This record gives sequence, C-alpha cells and structure tokens, in this order.
Amino acid sequence: MKKQFFGTDGVRGTVGSEPMTADFAMRLASAAAQVLVPKGGTVVIGKDTRLSGYMFESALEAGFVAAGADVLLLGPLPTPGIARLTQEFDADLGVVISASHNAYCDNGIKFFDPSGSKLTNEIERKIEEHLTNKAITLESKSLGKAKRIDTARVRYQEFCIASMPKGLDLEGLKVVFDGANGAGYKVGPRTFGYLGADVIPIGCSPNGRNINDGCGSTEPGLLQLTVPALNADVGVALDGDGDRLAMVDENGQLIDGDQLLYVLAMARHHDATLKGPIVGTVMSNLGLEKALKAERIDFQRANVGDRYVLEALRASGGIIGGETSGHMIMLDKSTTGDGLICALQVLAIMKKTGKMLSELVAGMFKYPQIMINVPTERRLSLELSTEMQAAVATAEAELGAIGRVVLRASGTESVIRVMVEGKNNDQVVAIAKRLAAAVADSAT
Repeated sequence: MKKQFFGTDGVRGTVGSEPMTADFAMRLASAAAQVLVPKGGTVVIGKDTRLSGYMFESALEAGFVAAGADVLLLGPLPTPGIARLTQEFDADLGVVISASHNAYCDNGIKFFDPSGSKLTNEIERKIEEHLTNKAITLESKSLGKAKRIDTARVRYQEFCIASMPKGLDLEGLKVVFDGANGAGYKVGPRTFGYLGADVIPIGCSPNGRNINDGCGSTEPGLLQLTVPALNADVGVALDGDGDRLAMVDENGQLIDGDQLLYVLAMARHHDATLKGPIVGTVMSNLGLEKALKAERIDFQRANVGDRYVLEALRASGGIIGGETSGHMIMLDKSTTGDGLICALQVLAIMKKTGKMLSELVAGMFKYPQIMINVPTERRLSLELSTEMQAAVATAEAELGAIGRVVLRASGTESVIRVMVEGKNNDQVVAIAKRLAAAVADSAT
C-alpha cells in the first residue's frame, strides 16, 4: 500500500496546510505512540530553529504524553544529534521537527528508532493506518511526563569531538562556519573552537524566519566570498537541520558531496581502513565513479535519498556513502547522515596530510552536470510517458557513451529534477533545457 503522508524523509509540507498543522502533529504523535510505544516508554523530541517548531513541539509533546509516553525535549539540535541522543537516553523513539534545507514556511516531522536509524517503510505504513483516528487520551494515572534536557547540545558536541582521530586537533586552521541560521548554529562553532580552530561564524543568528535564507549548504555564495576575503583555510556549511554538508576551499571554490566522498574514500583507502564499496546515488557525478575506479575502489549507485544509500551500505558491508547534495553517511562514526562529523573528518585529513582542500580534491575531474528543477502541481508518471521516454532516448544518443540523463520526482518538494551530464558543458546545458521544457509540457 502506498504511503499517503510519509515521503523519503518523514512528513513534510507548508505550515498551516495539511499535513503540517498542530492537529495533525498531535494525531501523528498519538499514532506513532500506539505503534511504537503502546505500553509507555520514552520519546526524545528535537527541532531546528523554525518559528513553527515551538507549535509542533507542543503538539507532539501533548500527543505522546496523552498516549502514555514520557517525553524528553532537546530543543534546537541537528538531526544527527537527535539520532545520537535517542540512543544515549535509551529512548524508544526519536522525533525531529525540521524541513531540512527548505524555507522557514515549511516544516516536517521524522522519526528515529532506538538504534538511531530511520523507520522502515513498513512501520511508517502502520503509523499511517492509525492517522484516521482521533488522538487518544489515557486516564490521568497512565499519562506520560515531559522534561526538558538542558545538556543536549553539550552531549552531542562531545560525541562529535570523540569522532576525531586520537591525538589530532584543529590547531592552526582558520575555519569559516556557516550554520544556515539553523540547528547547528551553536554546536558547530563551539565544536571547532574546542578543537583549537580559529572559527569565524556566519549564518549563526537565527530569528525563526531566516533559516537557509541566503546561507548554508544550499546557498553557499556568502561563504565562498568570505573564505578568501578573510584568508581562511576552509569554509564549512551545514543545512538547516545539520545533516548536509558543503565545503569551500581556500580559493572560494565550492566542494560538493561527490568531491567530499572522494576525499574521504581516498584517505581511508591509503590508510587501509576502507570497508566495502563507496555508495553514491544515481545523481552522483560520473567523475567520482571514474576517479574511484582508477584507484580500484568499488563504487555503487543507489536511488536518491539517504535511506537508500544506507540500505546499500548495509547490504554491501560498506561504511561510507552519500549524495551530491552533501548528505554524507559514515557508519563507523554515526548511524545517520551527519554534516558536522563529516566536516571534522575532512578537516582531520587536511591537518594530517598538510594539504589544502583544493589539493585533496584535485584527483577527481567533475564532468559538466546541470540539474533543473521543474515545478509541478501533480505527480508526473515519468515511467509511463512515451513522449518523455523518447525525449530521454534522443538526449542519450546525443551525449554518447560518456553522458547520463536522470529524471526523478523529488521526495521533498513538488518538482521534477532533470539532470544531464556529459563531456561538453554547452551541450549539457542545451539538452537539460530542452528536457526541462518537455517535462513542463507533460506536467501541465
């Protein structure tokens, strides 16, 4: 049965419209409690810095407490931090209130199981089966309790610091940190500072409305200007909930998730600590695949979405995977994508090798790749569209052996993503525009 509310990363939408209403959040908490903590238990709830986070925090708290679960409120904390503290507090369920890289007018709710991993599709379907019912309220003696945890940020900070190689710090590195005015605005600068880096924070003044606004991993322009202007060594940018990472080298050049995967893979390969294949997605740059194969490092592609990267890693015995967008997973460091921990590993490689980030990525050639997001008001069945299949076939024939076309519906936004990759940039741009126009025509 197809899920109605859960997408690739929990429930998400525009605040004030279904499903992102206070009433729905309470019913969702009640449904989740009935499926996952039916006899009472502990639930941790964390959030990013969106204004609506307070409303959803209260609604979820009420739903869980009314259903008999105890609630620990963590406050603003990166998504991977909430996954970690779900384990640390031996909780039955972790809840994140965030729309990740989206604007403040959106919000979302996603869950972690006791191991700090995202729920399976089967469990999400079971939760949805209960959403048609009203939120339950038990009698007084069976209600849960709620408590705010003031040490959440420090606990996660200590976890991040412990991920660094023993005996290695960040002394001598000048780092510009962009927190996207999101969940990592405090823990990021304080973690780097504790390790000895000279930290210049930007995007670390959230007001509830400026999350991801002109800052962070999705809009790194300011970071690209700031790093060379301040003669810094490197720039680090998280997204609103801290599970994605983009970096900027000393010259102001943006380093994406594919390039970061290459840096991490090469370092582990040289240290003989790499296990299994590197897992990317269907959107990963062809240059990453070729660079890894030149070093005899196995590379696999999964569907877009960190849950699919994670599934591929577990199935293959791998430990490192990620997406072009910077959603990186290092299973020997964390159970889920963690932008801050990944950044620390890259900085550790810089410190250990004495190389700048531009030098570390130099061995990977990025093929020209263009992605165009085509807005759509309805679900477009790309697989069944003969017109689109013909358009894609024509594009692939033009690109030849070294070129790729990927069309996919976003799991988090109402858009169709059109990606074209090849040798010649002008050709890639022309084909991408033509395909995007074809998609737009089919979607109307």
